[in-house]
Amino acid sequence: MILTNNLTPDSACRTFFSNDIYFASFSNAILFDGKQVIRPERLVRYENDMSLIIDDTKSAEDKKRRRDIVVKTDVDGVCCLFSIEHQSTIDKNMVIRCGNYEMLEYLKQLKNKKLKRLVPQVMIVFYTGDKKWNTPLELNDYFDIPEELKEYVNDWKIKVVDVKEIDTSKIKDEQTRYFIEAIQEMYKGNYEGLHRRIKMNRDNFIYAAVITGSLDLIRDLPEGDEIDMCEGMERMAEGFRNEGRIIGRSEGLMEGEKREKKTTLLSLLKVKLGNVSNQLEQAIQNSSIEKLNTLTLSIFDITNEDDVLKIIN
Repeated sequence: MILTNNLTPDSACRTFFSNDIYFASFSNAILFDGKQVIRPERLVRYENDMSLIIDDTKSAEDKKRRRDIVVKTDVDGVCCLFSIEHQSTIDKNMVIRCGNYEMLEYLKQLKNKKLKRLVPQVMIVFYTGDKKWNTPLELNDYFDIPEELKEYVNDWKIKVVDVKEIDTSKIKDEQTRYFIEAIQEMYKGNYEGLHRRIKMNRDNFIYAAVITGSLDLIRDLPEGDEIDMCEGMERMAEGFRNEGRIIGRSEGLMEGEKREKKTTLLSLLKVKLGNVSNQLEQAIQNSSIEKLNTLTLSIFDITNEDDVLKIIN
């Protein structure tokens, strides 16, 4: 069991991507539209403590930089470095930071006499904040460059990926896809969408909650390596309601709560029974909030539509 009180968004992200399958699946989706270019079995963790001495005529400055996750692998027989730098907040200096990371790494490689060529690097900035990224993605965005100098001023670009905008259909590994989708649904306050992750790794679900600041809503998650999302869903739903995070919910409006309860129950029943008839759906729509609450408490004892009708009729 992981100790949630010691987790931060950065440490949760680093721990998740320390899994080679997750790292490869995520990177392939972001960089190669899901094509399996990076193979998890060929990843080697790379020591990325980029401490080195940069000498000039007056002083020696110790520059220390460390990226979150760096791996070494081959692409078409060429050795390459891939890294993921997690950002939970917007950093207006991100282009400069990334450029610094990469140039320090190249300087480090130059000191390695065994290397005949420098090893190319690709970095993904994985942004998980709740706001939209609104700072420069290119070095030239920081400058006012005279037209005469544009061809001489070197540029530097970064790849920023906003978790809220990721197309998860390109993520081949199921648990990696569930992790990203769980973060997206938590940000939306859409607990109903979470039930689609029927069997999600429990620790990964907690990492998603840490990243989105939702940890207080999942204190009572079921035990075990995998979570049956149907079992934990009503707890999550109640947590979101208590925090006022359901989109469009007006506090104290009974009608809104009733509609919410109906939608939740129909989603649960579709998972439990595989399908819901028009007759049963109409019966639920016509039920009182008291009947719906009773049905919620009995949801895990339901085996067929007749069981439901006995409760709400």
